[in-house]
Amino acid sequence: MNVDYKDRLENCGLVFSGMSPDGVLPETVEYPDHPWFIGVQYHPELKSRPFEPHPLFASFVEAALVQSRLV
Repeated sequence: MNVDYKDRLENCGLVFSGMSPDGVLPETVEYPDHPWFIGVQYHPELKSRPFEPHPLFASFVEAALVQSRLV
């Protein structure tokens, strides 16, 4: 992602919730007002197991279940 647009995207509600250690590159972005929207630059699937999912996958499934009850 081009950080030249960071201010513009933040003005539209995108939250840069995780940056690289040097503070230059976004590692995690999210929309707090969305039922479940998160983008990551890292690979959570490498830390996930069938009975021990990475928290991102577990929260996605939980949000999908909640959303499915609203339909």
